[in-house]
Amino acid sequence: MSGFVDFWRNLTFGDPWRLLFLLVIPVIVGLYVWASRRPGRRGVRITTTALLDLVGGRRSQWRRHLAVALSLLALGAAVTGWARPTTLADVPRERATVVLVMDVSLSMEATDVAPTRLAAAVRAATSFVEEIPPTYNVSLVTLSGAPAVVVPPTLDHAAVTRALAGLKPQDSTAIGDAILAGLRALEQAPRDPAHPDRPAPGAIVLLSDGDNTAGTSAVQGAQRAADAKVPVHTIAFGTENGYVDVEGKRETVPPDPATLAEVSRITGGQTFTADNTRRLERVYRDIRSEVGVEKKSTDVSSTFAGYAIIAAVLATLAAITLGARRR
Repeated sequence: MSGFVDFWRNLTFGDPWRLLFLLVIPVIVGLYVWASRRPGRRGVRITTTALLDLVGGRRSQWRRHLAVALSLLALGAAVTGWARPTTLADVPRERATVVLVMDVSLSMEATDVAPTRLAAAVRAATSFVEEIPPTYNVSLVTLSGAPAVVVPPTLDHAAVTRALAGLKPQDSTAIGDAILAGLRALEQAPRDPAHPDRPAPGAIVLLSDGDNTAGTSAVQGAQRAADAKVPVHTIAFGTENGYVDVEGKRETVPPDPATLAEVSRITGGQTFTADNTRRLERVYRDIRSEVGVEKKSTDVSSTFAGYAIIAAVLATLAAITLGARRR
């Protein structure tokens, strides 16, 4: 439903002046109504045949209206297509860079998601990387108190999965700094040879199970990403009941979806929550679909031409049935 709404909301025309020909439609409607109500000659002798013709004429009235309505619909669609309509549509990207930011803070050792949050996240992220198109560069950034670019953007997706398998827990959670590290990784992505002055299209996918505890604030990092026109898709991972034992003391480590949602809102990305492995895998599939397309202005004249043909065919069929009833 949202796609249908977006189609019409983003509709523009290369030759909008041609839409003036749509004004012919209400004129035709007015003439049709006038002709339908115009009194005709009526016979004074009523026979059984005349009664049948009268009843049959009433029954065929809706066919006549339908034929006219479909004809006008075909005319409207044809004129709209003639005006060279375009709209924003999802077009598969030929190339892009995906920066995977993985939280490796100590809270990721919580076992509320079996076997641990980190192990479950690594498994889902590995599947995500393996299914990314081979023409996409992938980078890996660790999210801790000292975020780092572990794997710069590369077409060697196997190198990223190997790095994922070797991740170890570290202290603190610096979400803002991790976003900045993701932006630095994007700057290392190869440029398009056809457009070397343009930055490579890319997105950051950030998974975290906690709030920002060190470094640049998450909002400041998000604003930097927004300025660079880089969307940050966030995943709040874990449950409210998660906990870790630190120096013999049990501490609860619930996720912070509000902060991550704000990051996504600022940057124009999507935000998700996942409290189990299956849900996390679905989230990564949704994100893969999101980063795999881009909005481009697309000519949809053929769409309206198709509507016009369908309406014209239906109008013809209605006219044929109307003619057949008269015999």
